[in-house]
Amino acid sequence: MQIFLNIVSAALVAIFVQNLVLERALGANVLLYASRNKTHCIGFAVAITYVTTVSSPLVWVLDTLLGENEYYGIFMPILYVLVIAFIYIVSLVVIWRFFPPLFRSLKKYVHLSVFNCSVIGSLFLCSQQGGDIFTYIGYGFGTGVGFLLAAYLLYVAADRLNSSLVPAAFRGYPIMIVYVGILSLALYAFTGYTTSAV
Repeated sequence: MQIFLNIVSAALVAIFVQNLVLERALGANVLLYASRNKTHCIGFAVAITYVTTVSSPLVWVLDTLLGENEYYGIFMPILYVLVIAFIYIVSLVVIWRFFPPLFRSLKKYVHLSVFNCSVIGSLFLCSQQGGDIFTYIGYGFGTGVGFLLAAYLLYVAADRLNSSLVPAAFRGYPIMIVYVGILSLALYAFTGYTTSAV
């Protein structure tokens, strides 16, 4: 039961409190691209969730074995990219071999959803949070679900943000950035941030 609670609490933190896109702006460019189409929203979120969830145990192994090394911080980004690349290649080979129609539909966008700041940022945040392997898995899973939440919020608002009521100078990318900023401030309230009286 404790393992399940660790996974769920880490996932909820990743979804709401430390949403990579809305709190740290990691993967915002991919989010804006994915939010244009409902199918893209779901596809990108599934790919990001898959990669972050599967790679997080491997990152935990690396952090556990090499974390005490004084040079680990220098090589950590390279090792994380290698983990992501390994999962990407193995997954694509399996899909290509056993599910050719799925491979043909995925090959155009899968690299955009796997190699972006939200995936590697999730792995870095797992390392910063620390914990056991189940916390890493929960955080990895929550990152993908948090991306889906952010992409869906942008997808739902896209028609209103690009309407004729919005001044022409703000339509498109500028109003989306303002909207993401407002969402970020709203989700930032979940962290319990208060101003200190000086």
